[in-house]
Amino acid sequence: MRIGEKPEIARLPLFRDMAEAQRDTILAGAYLQVFPPQLTLFEKGQDADFLHVLVDGLVELFVEGAGRDTTMRIVEPVESFILAAVVTDTPYLMSARTLASSRILLVPASGLRESIRHDAALMQATMHELAHGYRDLVRALTDMKVRQSAERLGNHLLEKSARKGGQWEFELKGEKRLLASLLGMTPENLSRAFGTLRKHGVSLDGSKVRIEDRESLERYSRPDPVPPDLR
Repeated sequence: MRIGEKPEIARLPLFRDMAEAQRDTILAGAYLQVFPPQLTLFEKGQDADFLHVLVDGLVELFVEGAGRDTTMRIVEPVESFILAAVVTDTPYLMSARTLASSRILLVPASGLRESIRHDAALMQATMHELAHGYRDLVRALTDMKVRQSAERLGNHLLEKSARKGGQWEFELKGEKRLLASLLGMTPENLSRAFGTLRKHGVSLDGSKVRIEDRESLERYSRPDPVPPDLR
């Protein structure tokens, strides 16, 4: 890692509150690299040798089965991914690939685990990220079990809006087939779901979503009374 990149990395949520000397030790072995689109970063079953932190770009976490891929998560900056495998020193449960040109920090897993043992701030930040990951998983499972496809899409758009500070217009990240896979739909079902949501205050122009009637969308999508975690 170049000297000029260290201040930017030191401000990342996972590292910003830890002791400077301990942080320097971690970053001494880290790499900040730019990867092209559609590059596989790692595959399910591989050892978790590095923690990945997405600084810029877009990454898909996916699993393969029955001859097809299923999107498990779309990672946006700035966020780490596969932290649980690094902390537990166990193989990855998902594969990862870039969806756009992406700048990613690679932190050696063994050094991170050692630093967690000695730095209370890093330990707290790690616990915080793992807890949010668990809560996101519970939300995703709840969504799949209690909502129909169009309701899942509506709830997803409401959560996106909340995470963007209540914006009523925003861009969808990645191709629509990825969003369909993430929400457990086929692309055809996703198209029909957007058609259904037009009657409940949602318009779509290319990748740009506009929520024109939030109250109507909320009545239809039945969002969780506990709002999404903002971080």
